Amino acid sequence: MSNPSSNVLSDKLGATARELEDSNTLRLPCRASCVVDLTSTAQLPDISALARSAGGLVVLGGGSNVVLPAVISLPVVRVQLRGIQPFQAGSDAWIIDVAAGENWHRWVDFSLSRGWDGLENLALIPGTVGAAPIQNIGAYGVEVASRIESVMAWNVAEGRMETFSRRECQFGYRDSIFKRAPAGSWIIVCVRFALPRFWMPVLGYPDLARRPELSAADVSARKVFKAVVEVRRAKLPDPADLPNAGSFFKNPVVPAERVEALHAQFPGLVSYAQPDGMHKLAAGWLIEQCGFKGRREGAVGMHQNQALVMVNHGGASAADLRNFALQVASTVRDRFGVELEPEPVFIPGKLAA
Repeated sequence: MSNPSSNVLSDKLGATARELEDSNTLRLPCRASCVVDLTSTAQLPDISALARSAGGLVVLGGGSNVVLPAVISLPVVRVQLRGIQPFQAGSDAWIIDVAAGENWHRWVDFSLSRGWDGLENLALIPGTVGAAPIQNIGAYGVEVASRIESVMAWNVAEGRMETFSRRECQFGYRDSIFKRAPAGSWIIVCVRFALPRFWMPVLGYPDLARRPELSAADVSARKVFKAVVEVRRAKLPDPADLPNAGSFFKNPVVPAERVEALHAQFPGLVSYAQPDGMHKLAAGWLIEQCGFKGRREGAVGMHQNQALVMVNHGGASAADLRNFALQVASTVRDRFGVELEPEPVFIPGKLAA
């Protein structure tokens, strides 16, 4: 960055130029000239000043839900805040504050070890605690929104901390007020969870409902956790072994009449009725029917066991992923008349170094 004030702030924050291939689960090569590791909230005012001086900011958690370009010119803040602190034990919920930089799966495992049940269906989802409310992560019938009491976030432009209630977060399917805001507007600092003291298992999804150990009278949150981990490991590639960002497309949500028309044309269509009368289509099924399951083009492809997961076989770039994603979405649109929307966020920058 050539702005003198940006350079001064960068030095104060200990910023460095860095390769970010190890900071995204797709393992895409990415070069950033200014990377700041956020380890203390005391850094936040200077980070706001840096963002104003540089004209923006890129915020990274675990890098599990992003597509990084080859070059990022804006400052990059890697959220590495740590800490888990019980706040209070209410009459019907455990209230716990968890710092945004904590690893999500390790937090879920730890919560169960303390008897704070309720997150077991969300086991093994990659990423950080701070990223969870942005995306409103969900799996096997549970969305994280249902377990959040509030979110503390730093308003980068205004330079102040704000607390959002669950309602104020405006959670939707893979959506929140934070995700809809312009990139770099917010830095999630802490998530306050409300986990039920009187726990009930959520076992409606077939992958869990068909497991005999979960139909027994002594079913526990730990047993559900173990089952979810086994199911996910059987279906989804470990990013450490085969780089990926999990589900690459959202499940489309369409009106009931549209589902009826699609069912008439495609009897095997997989869909799930929603409380508001809409229907969620299984994007993986749509993609598989178009012949993309296991298909590879160059360095990118869809996973052989799960058509919803795009993988980097080695050497892929952001441009490769974008082009392949467009091809998949275009094919699904032509066959089913349904639009697919990517789940990962495409970070702005130069696609080629």
